[in-house]
Amino acid sequence: MFALIFLGGLCCASSTAEILETIAQWPLMDFALPYDPEFLNQYRPENVVPTGIEISWDKVFVSIPRLRAGVPSTLNYFPRNLPLESSPQLQAYPSWDWHSAGKGDLNCSKLISVYRTKLDRCNRLWVIDSGIMTSIDNFTPVCTPKIMVFDLKTDQLVRQYIFPRDTLRPNTLLTNVIIDDTAATTCDDVFLYISDTAGPGILVFDGATDRSWRVVHATMYPHPDFSMYRIGSDSFELLDGVVGLAFSARLGTVYYQPLATDRLFSVPTMALQAGPPAFGEQLPVTLVGKKSSQGLALAVDPRDDTILFAPFTETAIAAWQPQTNKQRIVAYSPEKLQFTAEIRWTERDNGNIWIMTSRFQKFFRREVNVRDINIRVMRLTNVEHPLKQTILNSFHQPYFPSYFYNNTLGF
Repeated sequence: MFALIFLGGLCCASSTAEILETIAQWPLMDFALPYDPEFLNQYRPENVVPTGIEISWDKVFVSIPRLRAGVPSTLNYFPRNLPLESSPQLQAYPSWDWHSAGKGDLNCSKLISVYRTKLDRCNRLWVIDSGIMTSIDNFTPVCTPKIMVFDLKTDQLVRQYIFPRDTLRPNTLLTNVIIDDTAATTCDDVFLYISDTAGPGILVFDGATDRSWRVVHATMYPHPDFSMYRIGSDSFELLDGVVGLAFSARLGTVYYQPLATDRLFSVPTMALQAGPPAFGEQLPVTLVGKKSSQGLALAVDPRDDTILFAPFTETAIAAWQPQTNKQRIVAYSPEKLQFTAEIRWTERDNGNIWIMTSRFQKFFRREVNVRDINIRVMRLTNVEHPLKQTILNSFHQPYFPSYFYNNTLGF
């Protein structure tokens, strides 16, 4: 079923608008580095850009892949109970012993490069280790990609899975993960859906059988016409495939988008769980709609299956309910929402929406200004339902374009 995404006349202010709180912010990421000269010597703060967050009861986890040289630790955290707008030092998780790659020791039993993580209902952190160093500059595979599961009660590794060679490609880059526990009877028999951005496809992991497979569709590849991104006065080019993932348990649907596209797609979880399609068989993919510009972050509010996403050029967070076609702007800020890398509907925070942004375009172009706030972790509060209220105009923008979403032609 084809859906239309269109929004116009964004002129109404909300009387009960959400509040966009800045939880933590940094000009450059700061680490509580160990007393080890090798970590200090190799640290390059201008190369450190986070891509993912996860929210536990007492911690905020921050994933920092090794996009370029100089990242001390790839999986980190800071306490939740900090004053607003703090600039906390990041602690390596579970300890600095797991991050020897930050001082040049590439031990494949430890953590190499992590883009995103997810918490399960058993209070365990599922970590997808891409095994890739300096992925922007020279894309160096150093270890086989793997899944690592840490119990947050003990901070111990309780499960590990190394992907077999037949599920990977020479340029595989695992960047995002969804946990599907809708049919799970234990902590372990879940399905994972994992985005492969550079060798475009989705990897499926069956936790009950310890098996994995790859599914591929043309819509998971980047579109060359959308490889140039515009954020404010900056432009940069990146030909990335599928990276944005979101999941509706009630609808049994995974939503996904390549970075280089203006489209949003979906696929039934039953099709993903059925194994790789037979030769000549097509994955049942649906075009959900067309956005006004490219974006990365996706989320689903499980209370009403509203899709949350963030088009780059418009520096906004938008909400759209595919069953009713209701839509609105949840937040807008040319200053704070320049590159939204993560949107999380957070069960461990009463369903508030957490957002992580960075001026990635500045880091990518090597033009970051250390006098600016370049990285933020934020929270939207007072969000009963994203589509319950009228259009938000909380940042006093003088003008918001009526073409925020374009009409999508029939597909």
